[in-house]
Amino acid sequence: MDRVIDRVLGPRVSPLEASKHSLRYGLPGFLMLVARVLLLVSLFLPYWRMELRAPQYPQGLVMTAYMNSLTGDVAEIDGLNHYIGMRSLYEAAELERAAGVFIMIAFIVMLELAAYVHTRWAALLVAPVVLFPAVFLVDLHLWMRHFGLNLDPNAPLSNAVKPFVPTALGKGGIGQFVTIATPGVGLVLATAASLVLVAALYFHRRAYLPLVKARRANAAPFIA
Repeated sequence: MDRVIDRVLGPRVSPLEASKHSLRYGLPGFLMLVARVLLLVSLFLPYWRMELRAPQYPQGLVMTAYMNSLTGDVAEIDGLNHYIGMRSLYEAAELERAAGVFIMIAFIVMLELAAYVHTRWAALLVAPVVLFPAVFLVDLHLWMRHFGLNLDPNAPLSNAVKPFVPTALGKGGIGQFVTIATPGVGLVLATAASLVLVAALYFHRRAYLPLVKARRANAAPFIA
């Protein structure tokens, strides 16, 4: 069991060696710390924002999505969507919003563990966090697509509007209604964390791969 744990965690660096090469061995962990801070801060900031503009709403209607909640003019937008047969926005991504905070906490714990792993297993711990912003946008697009293509045929204006795919990012709309969807500061920070982690993995490999190879060479049986 100890041998398996040792193979997963990888070689340890002595305090003397770490002090001699503090940048080499300290940089990966520092970058992972930066990524953890970015993710933690992003948890309290909006991840997505949509503004709806129409002649009868000169000031516009704005909806903001956090990891675990929707805020803003959601009720008013739902009221407009009701006429074309679109379901309430509160029904979208219910599971994702319920688990969002816990997922983010899990990511932070995974990055904490990855800082102590000096083998390729660190990449497996980091990979879900790196991919998270892309997964978030894909999930958002799929929900928007599902809602837009499955309109209620019994809605008051069902005959006036054909099924469509709302824009998850950028400018879109239908009829006299125009929507502008933009990433929130939280998603920007999560994306920045992903880029920082890519750099962390590069320096992690550069620092610890030679040690892993040296340990394997020393452990290989000698053949005369």
